[in-house]
Amino acid sequence: MNFCSQCGEKVRFAIPEGDDRPRYLCESCGAIHYQNPRIVAGTLPVRGDRVLLCKRAISPRKGYWTLPAGYMENAETTREASARETREEAKAEVELGSLYTLIDLPHINQVYMIFLAELKSDYAAGEESLEVALFAEEEIPWQELAFPTIERTLAHFFEDRKQGHFPLHMSTITPEDRERYFGSA
Repeated sequence: MNFCSQCGEKVRFAIPEGDDRPRYLCESCGAIHYQNPRIVAGTLPVRGDRVLLCKRAISPRKGYWTLPAGYMENAETTREASARETREEAKAEVELGSLYTLIDLPHINQVYMIFLAELKSDYAAGEESLEVALFAEEEIPWQELAFPTIERTLAHFFEDRKQGHFPLHMSTITPEDRERYFGSA
């Protein structure tokens, strides 16, 4: 950020009085510009013993498989965002269950919130998907998953399904986890 969105003057990056971390400050109008994590909301749609995955048609990770998920919009709940993303990416309607995974990615300022969901309609590729398909556990393209959050969510699901119990899983993905997943490139 170079200029204040309130008055247009130059900003500086410093710790405001009474705060504990740097923010963009406008000395002209006094505005403090807070930047907060983005919430990625989505679903783990299930039909029978299969889960619905979408092959990404957009960057990042174009051509890789993911669960239907995306950035939450202002004025919507996480449940609304999850259902909307599923409609947009998979043209599917779901019945939302409970929050299933909450994964912090502090190094990229994101929080993933994935809800269990029952697939209630047909499905097709939306504008952000190249294709959409149902996968049994043994068919999951593990080496072609787009993000570590998706791999972690699916791994929890298939393990929990053996027990018939689906608790909330909370975890953090670190830069080291990303490096193991994507390599050092």
